[in-house]
Amino acid sequence: MLLYKRPIVFIGFAAALLSWLTSCANSTTGKALERSLAVDPQLKDNPTLTGNSQQSTPQNQTSAQLPEDFPSEIPLYPEAQLQNAEPLTVPDAQGQRTTWSSSDPSNFIQSFYKKTFESGNWQVVAQPNPNDEVGGTFVARQNDLQLTVSISPSAATSSPEATPTSTPSGTGTDRSDTTFEIQYIRKSDRAAVKPSNPQAPGEATSEPATQSTGTLPTASQAFADLDRTPQGLRQYVEDVVALGVLTVNPSADKNNPDTSGTQFEPNKTITRREYARWLVAANNRLYANNPGKQIRLASATDQPTFQDVPKTDPDFPSIQALAEAGLIPSPLTGDATAVQFRPDAPLTRENLILWKVPLDTRQALPSAAVDAVKQTWGFQDAGKIDPKALKAVLGDFQNGDQANIRRVFGYTTLFQPKKPVTRAEAAAALWYFGFQGEGVSAQEAQSLKPSNSSPEPTPGN
Repeated sequence: MLLYKRPIVFIGFAAALLSWLTSCANSTTGKALERSLAVDPQLKDNPTLTGNSQQSTPQNQTSAQLPEDFPSEIPLYPEAQLQNAEPLTVPDAQGQRTTWSSSDPSNFIQSFYKKTFESGNWQVVAQPNPNDEVGGTFVARQNDLQLTVSISPSAATSSPEATPTSTPSGTGTDRSDTTFEIQYIRKSDRAAVKPSNPQAPGEATSEPATQSTGTLPTASQAFADLDRTPQGLRQYVEDVVALGVLTVNPSADKNNPDTSGTQFEPNKTITRREYARWLVAANNRLYANNPGKQIRLASATDQPTFQDVPKTDPDFPSIQALAEAGLIPSPLTGDATAVQFRPDAPLTRENLILWKVPLDTRQALPSAAVDAVKQTWGFQDAGKIDPKALKAVLGDFQNGDQANIRRVFGYTTLFQPKKPVTRAEAAAALWYFGFQGEGVSAQEAQSLKPSNSSPEPTPGN
């Protein structure tokens, strides 16, 4: 019987409570109770306070958009979102620099552009080591279009065969996102006309018949300040720049982003890392059709030779390659004291010659003494030259009119071995590779079609 009476008791209690609430509806107690049970107006008007802020993106936030005249032939990584687009100030040419972000690791993006450039109608003149997973820079050309893709290292990498994320990253970059820049330069005579349909690979262009197919952009289109180059070096610099091997880090000039990547700064002191990068790229470009003379880039599995150039350093492939080839002093060459490379230190004249001459002679350098250098070159300061560099200085003399010292520094009786080298001087040194008439110049190399693939990296230790 008690089981049947309980529902009746509950119903009676509920009815009494309802009656009490109704009678208090207009009382002070009732209004206070109503306010305590009402929805918080802050939560109603600002749903982001609930903790689900990611689903309430402000409606007035706008994303960057590509310019209408952005070349349609430029490949875009499908899982990336545009962050910024700005024009480049380049005389007689059109250019844009765009910044992108993706939640995919850097090696996914690197693999995409490597495959795209190799399978398309692109002339690849520079690219990162395919086995290096810390980003890098591609430089590619198609007719009168020069494209530079600079990929920043990402914190994590995965196998490029894995499926990339299907959702592009948001307009605000996350710390784990990979950022990269796409920069292009195109001659203004083509840029002024926007074709209705992209030109198919292999189609004839409207260029004058006197120009060869796949015309390279001029040096002035690649860098806007080559007119500041010393007159005696300018032609050498322009020829080397035209090869696309003198890559400049787009993030190097943070104080003046409008000119980043378009300024060569010929009279600026070059660092050891820059010259190492240029030296490897120029050698491999000039010997594009001779793999036996190319320098094999190091891979990410190689054990670093220098304490201050880890695998994550963007120039590790080039610096490590020079060390493993025995072209620069290191513990691998028996120099136990050369444990640091000092990549950001200025390049000196004696180091420029020490690293370059072995790539000219391709043979053992002659024994040298201070007196021998004095008698040949007539340098008054021969005694100040590092003993390791003496052989290279003497070997350079044996190269006659193609000696680097003659081409870069002209006639001089003072070598000034510790004097920093400028970018223009370093570029002039790279204009010619060879010995006693057997070699190739940057001017001659412009007619060579480089291979679409970089030399294979050396096997890991």
